[in-house]
Amino acid sequence: MIAPLDVAGLQRRLAEFAAARNWQPYHTPKNLVAALSVEASELVEIFQWMTPEESARVMDDPATAHRVGDEVADVLAYLLQLCEVLGIDPLAALNAKIDRNEHRFPV
Repeated sequence: MIAPLDVAGLQRRLAEFAAARNWQPYHTPKNLVAALSVEASELVEIFQWMTPEESARVMDDPATAHRVGDEVADVLAYLLQLCEVLGIDPLAALNAKIDRNEHRFPV
């Protein structure tokens, strides 16, 4: 049986993957933020010259959909690794940010 996915479990898998390759010395906050930026830019690159209408249909093309999924995964992987290194609970951080935004931008 496959275990359900959760943030902590994914962070453990990423940490184990890095440890098995002795990559931890390179997973500093500075390096992880830089890698996150690069991967986010690769995601932007896919959409760069699309019209808004084309971007709304990006997942209709299997090859492009695969590229988008891979880049989203890369962005999330580096973000989760950064949170792990810095001791940030990403779900709690997002929840707190939504709370602040609800106060900043009332309906």
